[in-house]
Amino acid sequence: MKKYLPYLFAVLLAGGIIALFLTGNNKKNRRIDERVTLRRQDKIPYGTYVAYKGLAHLFPRARVLVNRDEPGYWDSLSSDESNQALIIITGKFNADEIEMKNLINFIEKGNDVFISARNLSYSASEILECKTELSSFRMDDGQEIEESDSLQLRLKTPPYDSAFRFSYPGKKLHASFVKVNEATTEVLGTDRTGLSDFIRLQAGRGNIYIHLAPLAFSNYFLLHRDNIGYYEKVLSVINPQTKKIAWDEYYLNKKFSDNEEEKKRGWFDVLMNVENENGQHSFRAAFWVLLILLVAYILLEMRRKQRYIPVVTKPRNDSLDFVRTIGRLYFDKGDHKNLCRKMAAYFLEHVRSKYKLLTGVLDDEFVSKLQHKSGVEEWEIRGIVSFIKYIDDAPGINHKQLADFHKQLEAFYKKA
Repeated sequence: MKKYLPYLFAVLLAGGIIALFLTGNNKKNRRIDERVTLRRQDKIPYGTYVAYKGLAHLFPRARVLVNRDEPGYWDSLSSDESNQALIIITGKFNADEIEMKNLINFIEKGNDVFISARNLSYSASEILECKTELSSFRMDDGQEIEESDSLQLRLKTPPYDSAFRFSYPGKKLHASFVKVNEATTEVLGTDRTGLSDFIRLQAGRGNIYIHLAPLAFSNYFLLHRDNIGYYEKVLSVINPQTKKIAWDEYYLNKKFSDNEEEKKRGWFDVLMNVENENGQHSFRAAFWVLLILLVAYILLEMRRKQRYIPVVTKPRNDSLDFVRTIGRLYFDKGDHKNLCRKMAAYFLEHVRSKYKLLTGVLDDEFVSKLQHKSGVEEWEIRGIVSFIKYIDDAPGINHKQLADFHKQLEAFYKKA
């Protein structure tokens, strides 16, 4: 059974993935992808693929680049050159004070910065001396969006030839200016209520444009009727002599500094909250299913795969039993002298193997060396040696002498 367990695990995992796939891709429940990404590579309604590709036609003499670095550390733009433009399309323009100073330094050298965002950071609002007001709406990624309304925009005259109006029935990621510095600000566009949502400020030899309706650059808006004209007219304010145009992705990816909860969200939290087109957290469900199956597999595989090893009894010392049997045989026959010789021979062999002493001559030197190496009292060793010498000359050994000799040897073995 256990050998089929990996295959069973694979079948269950494949079945779970297929079930999630079928659930998340039910054609009956399919609808338009309404995620607001504002990314140049996205062809979904609220991506900016059309706007990005259109830059090459609006500025045929300029190089179109992509920027992913913070202001002042660009690879695509130079802070010391002129006739450059930076286009920032994002839901939240979250520049800090240092980034705003770098942008203004870039503008003063004779460059343009075009920003289209619904939210402006505190630093940007303070430096640009403007205040915005947001509509209440909600978006899939945590931003607010108003589903029930449509976006309507107007371009003012001047600077445009006439007051153009544009609209579409999609989402309304929009805000309005409620306060600007009239001495330094030129209003270029308004919303349907007449509040300004598109302004121009000058710094040195360049300009910064603030636009508060980023969905006006979405694929849906630009492809709706004649709205591509709005795109062309809005970006026509950028210097036509521009040599390099950078499409910014730095602020599209940067966390909004005014939202503490959003700053704390990590990549794993973002993945766990991704929803499919039906509003379901497919990744979260797949992750937990996979984790549960993995834990079950580990728990099952922790069991022993081999038979229990039987307890093996310790081998018996048959040689010791043999010695005891032979000793008992000599004792039963009454051949005590021969038995003492065997015991003496065993003792001398033990001394030779353990203490590396020669036993050919059992003199005082032998006794002294054996006492030094074994730690047994000298008088005990002399008693053993004396009896061994006595065995060969004795006419016979009685039972008492055999017992005493045995006690002497046992005492030596225990103390040595």
